Order: sequence, then structure tokens, then C-alpha cells
Amino acid sequence: MTGSTAASFTADDYRARMERAARSAAEAGLAGLLVAPGPDLTWLTGYTPPAVTERLTLLVLAGDRDPVLVVPALEAPDARKAAGASALEMRDWTDGKDPYAATAALMAPVGRFGVSDNAWALHLLALQQAVPGSAYVSLTEALPMLRAVKDAAELELMAAAGAAADATFEEIRTVPFAGRREAEVAADLDRLLRLHGHDQVDFTIVASGPNGANPHHEAGDRVIERGDTVVLDFGGLREGYGSDTSRTVHVGEPTDEERRVHDVVRAAQEAGFRAVRPGAACQDVDRAARAVIADAGYGEYFIHRTGHGIGVTTHEPPYMIEGEEQPLVPGMCFSVEPGIYLPGRFGVRIEDIVTVTEDGGRRLNTTTRELVIVE
Repeated sequence: MTGSTAASFTADDYRARMERAARSAAEAGLAGLLVAPGPDLTWLTGYTPPAVTERLTLLVLAGDRDPVLVVPALEAPDARKAAGASALEMRDWTDGKDPYAATAALMAPVGRFGVSDNAWALHLLALQQAVPGSAYVSLTEALPMLRAVKDAAELELMAAAGAAADATFEEIRTVPFAGRREAEVAADLDRLLRLHGHDQVDFTIVASGPNGANPHHEAGDRVIERGDTVVLDFGGLREGYGSDTSRTVHVGEPTDEERRVHDVVRAAQEAGFRAVRPGAACQDVDRAARAVIADAGYGEYFIHRTGHGIGVTTHEPPYMIEGEEQPLVPGMCFSVEPGIYLPGRFGVRIEDIVTVTEDGGRRLNTTTRELVIVE
């Protein structure tokens, strides 16, 4: 199993995150933040409720007061065990009481609040009724970079997740492909990711032959044949932080065209990586990778953005796409994953997670980007 030496996050770490979030909200002109169960709550407090229910759990952050977690009384004992519990005030409520009135007392009577993306409409509508002067905007829209810049401990966890995904690829390339169903190879990927320390597997794409032309193909019953190009894309969470890597392999010797397309994608991926540096815009990474593919005559077959952010979720801001002018900052982590997809024939994608350094970028995936031959 791949290990990690990263220390556990402390109450001070979570306090600093909540203070930064409240400060960012104020700078964005928000009256505060309302954070429901999900990745934002876990990242800010270390608390993940045992189950998502209709009972209101909500972290209230505002610059003029200490953080408060409104939590059902029956779940309060678990909440108090969270690593960040001592950095906030906890207010529990019992069934039969009105949690929205209790939450409203913590909110400014008039103002616009940032709300975590997965908050229930049930709760927001009730809060709007309790605080008629309130309005809401999603955190992704209001504070898209809230979790984007990782600290040293987070980067260590990201690197460990990347190393675990790399170890998975090194083993999967040795298993039989020909004569097996895509779903069987996908099951191998799932098993290996868990063997190397992943607590959660989010996806195991195995797209063989013509299925490789579908970037989000779900592994199915197609039997992989000799002569197939196979796109592998897999990842999940290890100790709370994400991995995501893609490599394209070939069953037996490839044709000249298959090698050529793979070489174009590899050059595009390298160009995207070399565009990573502090101060560059996210769209610069997309432009660099896309230009290589367009110049080779395959521009219409690169049908998705070049990358997405990754952290406590496997897809999050920032996005490497035309029109995204957000500058890159040291500590950001995101994928660089250009591809070419030829309908009815085959596809190729190569993906690494990259983090921005003080003078460029660093790959968190280091397995070969050459076309690997499997049996």
C-alpha cells in the first residue's frame, strides 16, 4: 500500500481555513457563507455527517462573528469529535424545534450569502422565508478559488494520491486485456486503486476500440480485441484528496496512424504542461495543448476542455478552458488531459495532474506517456 507522511489537519488548520473563507466572502461583497454537508463542510471543519438527511446541518460563516455549526442534536456528539470542532461554536437543535429560526438569528437581516453548491432547495427556501431580505449565490460562482490553492500538507496528500494512481497503472499494464470485457479490466483498476490506499474510487473508464471515441464511456460488456486502442481513465480519493490520470494503451502492435495520433496527443499534453507557470491564465494551458492538435489537423476531434481542478473532489475549479482568465497561482492543482476522438474508430487521451510551482509546474503523475503495448 502506498503510504503518506502528511500530518493530520489540526483545529488551527481548520480555523485558518474558516477565517480565510469568511474574509474572502467579505471581499466578494457577501454577507456570509452557508455551508451544507459535502466537500466544502469537510474541508472547512473536518466534519462529515454520518448521513445526509432532511435535518438541517449548516455552517454559518461571517466576518463579524465566530463560525457556528447548526447541527441536529442527535448528530452533535459526532460533530464534536471533528478535528475542527474546537475552532467553532456549535448550536444543536432537537426535533420539533425550528432550525431555520435558529439559523436566521446568525444571519444579517439583509444580504447576499454564498451557499455551498449541494445545499438542499428545501433548506434554502425555508431560510429565505425566515430571512426575507436574504439572497443566495453558489460558492462555485461567488468564490470559485476557495479551495483551489493547496497548502504544503494538502500537496503532500495530492502527491500521494497521484503516486497511488501511478502504481495502479504500472500493475494494470501487466494484466491480460485481449479476450476480456472492459468491465473486467475496470474491476481490476478499482481493486488496485484500493490496494494502493484509495478509500473511494470515483471512476474507472476502460474504453476499447470505437468506444475510445467517447471521452466518458462507461466500461461495459464489449470484449477487448487484439488491435484495439484502449483509453484508461481512473481515479478517486485517497485520504480525502483526489487522483485522476489517463493513459492510452494498445493491444498488440498499433498501426502507423494510431501511433501518429498518440504522438500528437502526447505532444499536446507536453505543450499544455509547459504552459503552466504562475501568472499565466487558465486558458493559456488550453490554448497551448489545443494548438498542437489543431496544427496536426485533428482540431475538430478534441471535444472537451484541457483540464479541471482537483482536490477534495476529483472535479472542481479552476478549469483549463478558453475564456477562463483566472491566473495560475502556486499550489493550484489541475489536470492537463488533451485527447483526440475519431468517431467509430478509436480515441487517445493522456492526463496528468499538475501543480503550479513558484517557477512553473510539477507533474503529480510520472508514468510513461509513450504508447504502452499490452497483451
